[in-house]
Amino acid sequence: MTISIIVAAAENNAIGKEGNLLWHLPNDMKFFKNTTWAMPVIMGRKTWESLGKPLQGRANIVISRQPDWKAEGAEVCANLFDAIEKARQLHTKEIFVIGGGQIYKESLTIAERIYITRVHARYDDADVFFDGVKWDEWQLVKAQDFAPDEKNKLPHTIEIWERKQG
Repeated sequence: MTISIIVAAAENNAIGKEGNLLWHLPNDMKFFKNTTWAMPVIMGRKTWESLGKPLQGRANIVISRQPDWKAEGAEVCANLFDAIEKARQLHTKEIFVIGGGQIYKESLTIAERIYITRVHARYDDADVFFDGVKWDEWQLVKAQDFAPDEKNKLPHTIEIWERKQG
């Protein structure tokens, strides 16, 4: 079972501000939905709260250190290890870590694949970043560029990275 990270990040690794995404890219949202469909998604409490509801068609697993905290429509786990174990019990081919910043950092040592939509813009006022990746430990296996259009105002590249073996 592959543990994967899926993220959209600006060129300066910005991913969010005040609990919100920094851009609106329907193309990225479609990629996210198609890639994670029928797979478990693991997220932190703040990401869950920013979504406002469970992601349909996926097992939602939320990490919260608050023992009494509940999330209707999701399983709640105390830490990333417990969340991964809960996801493994579903016997899917892949598990997706979908954010936020702290959960991404914690999962970098165990992830085997990164799906990243690289948004070709900078957001210096962001308050959450996708950082800490040692890119020399990863190999780019696929990339597709998208020019701006009437629905997607920013150029972006969807990349898939695999952890190097050895």
